[in-house]
Amino acid sequence: MARIPDPATVPVCARGTLPAEWDPLILPIDKPGAWTSFDVIRKLRRLSPIRKMGHAGTLDPMATGLLIVLSGKATKLMNHFLGQDKEYEATIRLGQSTPSYDAETEVEEESDPSHVTDSMIADALPAFIGDITQITPAYSAVKVEGERLYKKARRGERVTLPYRDVTVHSFDVLDRSGDDVEVRIACSSGTYIRSLAHELGQALGVGGHLVQLRRTRIGTLTDSHAWPLDELVDQIQSKQSGAVS
Repeated sequence: MARIPDPATVPVCARGTLPAEWDPLILPIDKPGAWTSFDVIRKLRRLSPIRKMGHAGTLDPMATGLLIVLSGKATKLMNHFLGQDKEYEATIRLGQSTPSYDAETEVEEESDPSHVTDSMIADALPAFIGDITQITPAYSAVKVEGERLYKKARRGERVTLPYRDVTVHSFDVLDRSGDDVEVRIACSSGTYIRSLAHELGQALGVGGHLVQLRRTRIGTLTDSHAWPLDELVDQIQSKQSGAVS
C-alpha cells in the first residue's frame, strides 16, 4: 500500500508563490462562480506537468471561495482535508423557497417576510447550533439506489431522503439588507449550508433560500491563502512563455 505523506511536509503553494514542483503539492484556489470544482481541475491539468490531481471538497457551481487542489502524491491527503472543519459566509434570502434550497432552481413559494425582526432571527439561530441532524437536500450529489439524488429530483421522483449528523460550531448574522441576511457559519465537514438557509426560513415561518455562498476556511487554510484562478493561470502561462523564449 502506498504511503500517505505527512501533511506537514507537503508544500502549500499559497498566493504569490508559483509552484516549483507539482508533486506533491497543496494548492489553495479561490474558485470563481459558475465554475464546477472539476472545471478548476481540468484547467490546471492543462498547465501542470502531471495529470494526477484532485480536490478536497466540492463547491457547488454557484459558490466561490477556498478549493484545495491536491497534486501528485498529495492526492492521498484528500480524506485529511475532507474531514476538517469548514467556515462559510453566505446570504440567505427570506420569503422565497426553492426546491434546491439555493438559487440554482426557480422560486416555488413566496411569502412576505417584512414582519421578521432581527431579534426573531437571533432567537431562531440557537436551534441550529451544536450537534444537529440534517435531511440531505433532494438536489444533491448523494447517491440513493445507485443514482445521484439531483437526477431523481429533476425527473420529479420522490424518494426517502437520507439523514446526516453534523455539528454547527457557530451561526452568526453579519448584516441584513431587507430580506437578505448575511451570515457566517463554522461547521463540521458534510454540513449543507443551503439546508440551514431553508430550515431557518421554515423556522421563521416565511421560507428562505441561499443566494450567495463563499467558503472562507478549511482547517487552518483560509481564502486569504488562495490563488484567484485567473491570476494563477496568467502567472503560470507567463512563466512558461519566458522559459520557452
